[in-house]
Amino acid sequence: MNVRTRLKRRALGIVAAAGLGLAFAAGALAADRPSKAKPPETPQLLEKGSVVYFQRCSFCHGLLGDGEGPAAAFLDPRPRDFTLGTYKFRTTQSGKLPTDEDLFRTVSRGLPGTAMQAFDNELIKNGLSEEERWAVIAYIKTFAREFNDPQFDPYKQTVALPQNLPAMSEATIAKGKEVFEHAKCWECHGKQGRGDGQKAFDRTDDWGFPIRIRNVTHPWKIKGGDTVEDIYMRFSTGINGTPMPSFVEGVKSAEDRWALATYIKSLQHKLTEHQVLRPLRIEGEVPLIPEDPAWAKAPPMDVRLAGQVVVPPRWQNPSVDFATVRAVANDKEISFLVHWDDPFKDVVHKDDQEFNPKDIAKVGAYNSYVDPYKMVPRKLETFRDAVALQFPVKRPEGTKKPHFLRGDASNPVHLWVWKADLEEQGKRSVEEAIARGWKQPAKAQAETQQQVSGKALWKEGRWSVVMKRPLITEDRSDIQFVPGVFIPMSLNLWDGSNGEHGLAMAISTWHYVFLEAPTPVRVYGYSAFAVLATGLVGFGLMKKVQKESKT
Repeated sequence: MNVRTRLKRRALGIVAAAGLGLAFAAGALAADRPSKAKPPETPQLLEKGSVVYFQRCSFCHGLLGDGEGPAAAFLDPRPRDFTLGTYKFRTTQSGKLPTDEDLFRTVSRGLPGTAMQAFDNELIKNGLSEEERWAVIAYIKTFAREFNDPQFDPYKQTVALPQNLPAMSEATIAKGKEVFEHAKCWECHGKQGRGDGQKAFDRTDDWGFPIRIRNVTHPWKIKGGDTVEDIYMRFSTGINGTPMPSFVEGVKSAEDRWALATYIKSLQHKLTEHQVLRPLRIEGEVPLIPEDPAWAKAPPMDVRLAGQVVVPPRWQNPSVDFATVRAVANDKEISFLVHWDDPFKDVVHKDDQEFNPKDIAKVGAYNSYVDPYKMVPRKLETFRDAVALQFPVKRPEGTKKPHFLRGDASNPVHLWVWKADLEEQGKRSVEEAIARGWKQPAKAQAETQQQVSGKALWKEGRWSVVMKRPLITEDRSDIQFVPGVFIPMSLNLWDGSNGEHGLAMAISTWHYVFLEAPTPVRVYGYSAFAVLATGLVGFGLMKKVQKESKT
């Protein structure tokens, strides 16, 4: 095996890790500051840094530091081009170079929402020691000549965090909201911070690659850190190479920028941790519309999603990484609400734009990952938004379940697939289908077996989709919702404007739906009898004591 082949295999291994969400982005868990003094940049340190760079960094950033490593074409966002000296996350003024400590923090913590992992060896087993991190930083700086020019000394351009400003409170959040509206942050980030202010794919970075405005309610995808201090620094320094400017001039008061940071922090979503969805039991009709007030009482379950990188075409760049599911049931029906953030309402689907996976998946080849910039049309009015609930056809026995990617011939799965274009056209928007593995398309059930109804709403950068069906049906291939049984459930999700269609999608592992069995009436009778019996015994004992005391 030649060197080039080995490099490509190693690079695509990195792509797989990024697609499955295995690239660590530890955020505040990593040490922001080194425990020892920075070593001098000697020839020996640079030599050590070059070795570390070749072994750990070149697959993405390229041997020349130009961001053109063998994995680069498959990553979104693209790896940094070090030769331009343009760095996004700094504590220096807009347009300036980062300090060495800024680089140390990025290398140590990684960048959430990207393939740039954390390299702090206190966080991951295969990380780098402090000395190795300083060495590779010294080597990375050699790619841009500006680092050697005293005129561009970043330590003369630093931005300090404000001192003695108030802690996050209802008052600072309210003030921050006023700043958010006055500074028109919503024009890009949307009224709710979901990134839906962008109306077209007209934003690019300095390298010409398309940019989607950040959804600030997802703290795990805020690359520079999700603390109030981190967010304040982004407002004050800007993000070089992107449309995100510094707000030092627009919002001159440090106190106002601090309040704005607390408001953004208050918008952040905290993921649920359980994997069992317990439907809310009601007596009346289960809801079919997303606006029904019953949903507010139903407990939520967040389902994490990752790109489908199990089989060709391997899609490592999903735009939606979690959805929230709720359920409501009565004694006859069950209704699910699935909602997720999506800045664009995609209600058009062009079949002729779909690619054939067979053109990508070659036997024994490693090129079955999808290039997000060439192979997939990531643009508006091309593909539909869609979501599917997936259940096993057979009631599970013990821990055995079908494969979470469409099951197999022996263990098929039951899919409820909602499609935005059908909803827009006023047609039946949910199709029930049976899948027997990923190698063949899911087969729609007969018209007489289509029993799931659906309604959806897209509002302020969020889809809310309701799917409703009887608990029990006469179809042998349908999932049956039997009380007292843990029923596996997983999600498939497509963001049309992100180029997702077919098996290029976001997927989840199995979670569970548990419909609690209603308490039999006789149980209440037993309880009442026990209370009555206890009372009578107690009364009898009291009378006996009173009688004995008189004698």
